[in-house]
Amino acid sequence: MHLNERKIRILEAIVNDYIETAEPIGSRTIAKKYDLGISSATIRNEMSDLEELGLIVQPHTSSGRVPSSKGYRLYVDRLMNRRELTKEQSDFLQNIISENINQIDYLMKQTAKALSAMTKYTTVVSEPKTKKTSIKHIQLVPLDEKSIAAVIVTENKEIKNHIIKLEAVPETDALNKISNIINNILKKYPTEQIMEDISIELDQELGGCEEIIKKVFSTVFDAVKDNDEVDFYTSGVNNILDFPEFSDIEKAKGIFRALEEKQILIDILDRNKDCAENQIQILIGDENNTELLKECSIIKTKYTVGNAVGTIGIIGPTRMDYAQTVAVLNAIVKNINDVIKALSGG
Repeated sequence: MHLNERKIRILEAIVNDYIETAEPIGSRTIAKKYDLGISSATIRNEMSDLEELGLIVQPHTSSGRVPSSKGYRLYVDRLMNRRELTKEQSDFLQNIISENINQIDYLMKQTAKALSAMTKYTTVVSEPKTKKTSIKHIQLVPLDEKSIAAVIVTENKEIKNHIIKLEAVPETDALNKISNIINNILKKYPTEQIMEDISIELDQELGGCEEIIKKVFSTVFDAVKDNDEVDFYTSGVNNILDFPEFSDIEKAKGIFRALEEKQILIDILDRNKDCAENQIQILIGDENNTELLKECSIIKTKYTVGNAVGTIGIIGPTRMDYAQTVAVLNAIVKNINDVIKALSGG
């Protein structure tokens, strides 16, 4: 989309003013408040063009306009200036990290709290986790007449032992045969398909051992699920109520419901999870695909602790201060990475 310099400056003025005031802005106010060197009539004509392009909208019958999601997207992608934190803000974040880096769960809580305090938005932080657990090997070992141990070895060399109760335990040779067949089939399937495709194939190969098959893979599924569970730390949820666009209690309730749903948080933070480390992602309005958050924007990025990866997300109204929020996120991730590198180097 090609916009002349005049339209760009007017759009930038509308976005910046609405972020600051939460009030629609008209051509006369722009002419008085911003030194654009053009008349209010010219500004009004340019605003009409911007509205036709879908970059600004008229929320009600007043002459004022506000940015649309499309307008915010253009602003974020092309117009937003890079901003640096003050020394006081940088020192504050650095202290949070350096004081708590040896207690990861406490660090995440403090990080969420610090970011919500600095930005005045809602912060969600997922704990650092390694990639999805993949099962490398399973060995079935007899314990007594009614129970066996399933020794599960994951790709990242974790070993988990699970006791399985049976009506009758097969001989050791039979258990070894079952273990070998299970491991051969495990090589063909992603772990998340264990309870679906694999169990069917095993039933065909190991007729008469359905009880063991079902219990082994039920155990494996539970082990993988437990290992892949992610904890979240939220802070500043009530900050939503400070924004006039959420004065409608029903809108606010919808956002609160979204922030209480763990699956929604997983979807928000995991979307585009293959993006590069330290890359800032900005989802505006409907771009986040969550109906309850369609009037919000989400700014997020990854952070790493050793081989584990977590995500930090900041949720606010679509008129959030994008430049400041990006600066804060960049600073917090840089501090985490710097301290981790320092610790790794002794």
